[in-house]
Amino acid sequence: MLQDNFGRRFYYLRLSITDVCNFRCNYCLPDGYECDHDRDFLSLAEIKRLAAGFASMGTEKIRITGGEPALRKDLPDIIQACKQTNGIKTVAITSNGFKLAEHLPTWVDSGLDALNVSIDSFDPRQFQAITGKDKLDEILSGIDNGLSSGFTNIKINTVLMREYNAHDINSFFNYVKDKPVSLRFIELMQTGDNKDFYQQQHVSGQHIKNQLLANGWLPTIRHKAAGPAEVYAHPDYQGTIGLIMPYAKDFCDTCNRLRVSSLGKLHLCLFADEGLSLKEQLQIDDPLPLQRRIMSLLNDKQATHFLNEGFTGATKHLSMLGG
Repeated sequence: MLQDNFGRRFYYLRLSITDVCNFRCNYCLPDGYECDHDRDFLSLAEIKRLAAGFASMGTEKIRITGGEPALRKDLPDIIQACKQTNGIKTVAITSNGFKLAEHLPTWVDSGLDALNVSIDSFDPRQFQAITGKDKLDEILSGIDNGLSSGFTNIKINTVLMREYNAHDINSFFNYVKDKPVSLRFIELMQTGDNKDFYQQQHVSGQHIKNQLLANGWLPTIRHKAAGPAEVYAHPDYQGTIGLIMPYAKDFCDTCNRLRVSSLGKLHLCLFADEGLSLKEQLQIDDPLPLQRRIMSLLNDKQATHFLNEGFTGATKHLSMLGG
């Protein structure tokens, strides 16, 4: 079992398969994607070995991220490979949702269990101002198509920003009134490239939590392989509301996830000092060297991410690791 020196167990792997993204979100890649390395992204064979190695040490859930994972043409094969790995119970994707209606049926056929879609505003003009893309209606249609076909394990990720969406919280509540989706508000996090933007736009999720509790929303039980959100449900709403507040006290106490970059580097935290290469161990089918390497590196995992001290580690922008 993957367990660190603080007794935390790691059931959840966030696996980036590319750092390329075709959106220009103002909090992540406002100037668009710029490659500063060789695109030696993990191959399908390496991903199979990686998934098997983590699964053999207790990992039950793999979330495929980017950049934008749908930019890889072999994404269905990657989903299938992860899903067919012995011990992996859940395969999820985080996507910006471009061409979602076209892609989702293939992903589901390949074994996809869960989908997260990034939507930071339900106002088309505001959505375009945030992302640089006039795609909101198309993305929402893709979600509706998925729901109507019976694929209901859908979450929406919304990054809270003072000037762009924090004033319009009710539109997000209204969306989940009659839709069985989980909408999660994520506090804007400081990264290496967005310090000024962070200082201008960061807003705490605590006021939303207070609003939820004051209006009859109740916390739900958190599964051991779940993400970091505090999720709340209400009997009058089909959907749920989640909060991801990385600046909250003791946020890291329940950490259950590790990250591997598209270049095959293990990141013990989203804001770790550096990625630690697993590439050498991914060249052979024998899982033991990979297991030993991961267990050895896990000894260096820290108790907290030190975000409150302004520490951002090696994370220049969230597209590097998919958040």
